[in-house]
Amino acid sequence: MPSTRTILGLAAAATAGWALSRMSARPRDAGDGNFVRDAGPKEMRDPPREWDRVDEQVDESFPASDPPATY
Repeated sequence: MPSTRTILGLAAAATAGWALSRMSARPRDAGDGNFVRDAGPKEMRDPPREWDRVDEQVDESFPASDPPATY
């Protein structure tokens, strides 16, 4: 028969897994209340008519391409 410690450990692991799955299902937040979308035209509200490889690379690099606001 499993010990109380084993049962509590399994319950804690199950609860942590449930919490992580709930958090990953929520839209990501930039911290200031703005939604952060995934890259690509299919994720845009109003996608452009033309989309090429450069557009894709620029879109994927955001916001890492922005300079820090603390300089």
